[in-house]
Amino acid sequence: MRILPAALFLLVAVIPCHAQKPNIVLVMADDMGWGQTGYYDHPVLKTPNLDAMAANGLRFDRFYAGGSVCSPTRATVLTGRTHDRGGVQNHGFALRKQEKTLAVALRSAGYATGHFGKWHLNGLRGPGVPILKGDTHGPGGFGFDEWLSVTNFFDKNPVMSRKGSFEEFKGDSSEIIVTEALKFISAQAGAGKPSFTVIWYGTPHSPWMGLEGDLALFPGLKGKSQHHYAELAAMDRSIGSLRSGLRRLGIAKDTLVWFCSDNGGLPGFKPDTVGGLRGYKGSLFEGGLRVPAAIEWPAGIPQPRVTSYPAATMDIFPTLAEIVGLPASVMLQPQDGESLRSLFGKERGRRGKPLGFRNSGRGALIDNEFKLYIRNVGEGGFQLYHLGKDPAEKRDVTARYPGVAKRLRKVFEEWNASVQASVDGKDYPSGTVDAPQPPRMFWTDLDAYRPYFREWRNRPEYQGRLKGKK
Repeated sequence: MRILPAALFLLVAVIPCHAQKPNIVLVMADDMGWGQTGYYDHPVLKTPNLDAMAANGLRFDRFYAGGSVCSPTRATVLTGRTHDRGGVQNHGFALRKQEKTLAVALRSAGYATGHFGKWHLNGLRGPGVPILKGDTHGPGGFGFDEWLSVTNFFDKNPVMSRKGSFEEFKGDSSEIIVTEALKFISAQAGAGKPSFTVIWYGTPHSPWMGLEGDLALFPGLKGKSQHHYAELAAMDRSIGSLRSGLRRLGIAKDTLVWFCSDNGGLPGFKPDTVGGLRGYKGSLFEGGLRVPAAIEWPAGIPQPRVTSYPAATMDIFPTLAEIVGLPASVMLQPQDGESLRSLFGKERGRRGKPLGFRNSGRGALIDNEFKLYIRNVGEGGFQLYHLGKDPAEKRDVTARYPGVAKRLRKVFEEWNASVQASVDGKDYPSGTVDAPQPPRMFWTDLDAYRPYFREWRNRPEYQGRLKGKK
């Protein structure tokens, strides 16, 4: 086990890099709500580094997570497809190996690929543990050359897996993975090779364990709220470290950094997490889906601005594919996202491809200012909301816009039938789903982790899960 100091001051050489293809860094928070940013005037949380990133690039005011919980959204980032198509119906489901992923596509285009932090696409539930070397559905199985990863959420002083070798770290989890990611980026820049880096935080997912110095920033908060916001303060600080690290390496201008959250905010916190929207994590209302997002890329977005164009994590793959010049064949069809490349320079009017969502029997379809909500996909129960006039979704306007409601219902039903065909494997060359798929299970039921039970029993994140286990 090696220990990493909590301090995040990297001594990196300035390495000039003029790659033809931009470096790419995808950064994602875990359970950060739409309202939890300084640029939206949160009452207690300051996010100066995220604010600076947003002010220097393209800030999205209507950006949606591909799912209302974590694993589904991660699947949409890697595939450009709604999560059900690839077998990730809910949190803890494994992504099918038959899917075509962004990491594989970029690796084939000459990128070095690295994953740092939460994975949660290998079928294992429970608090995050180091991913096993032989796990076929870990980051290495989907196109990542280097990885320092855990199965699920992780917190202060984590135990992580570097390509199967377990390492223990000291400090805040967000700062740790940014430190490690910068080492990877630095090595690739020194070799003159473009890099694709995924940084998936464990913050601010439970359990909430803020550093003492960060807890002191919120003297008016108590209990889990104080720790929750302390974690977000540390995460923002790590974003500052990422940005300054890229500048020290001399590659900030040619690096695209895309930040978002994996789903909406959590209930039960004061101050609230979703900025007045309806619903929370797990809901298909705006509070469960709309998340903070921004792209900083000085060479590609020279004029900073804010957009209200509806976009989503499904758009990440097709956008990057267009930027890098990847052939259409790298993406499995049908794609649910669209390229946002032209949006980097100017507004582009109305979105042509509606955004569809499914979760736990419910559904939703967002078509610019309108949103259709379906209480039960199989049985019906349709509601229509005008998000332009009613972002909090307080009034069903079906009676006022019957034509819109009828049209969107038909669009949703066609999209839903397409998704179901994908679930059945019709998109794959074989026309079927490979069997067997990894089961959705808790890691405590996997014999390979049993030798670590005694060592991990007193770790706060594992105590509940390992109680009574031998």
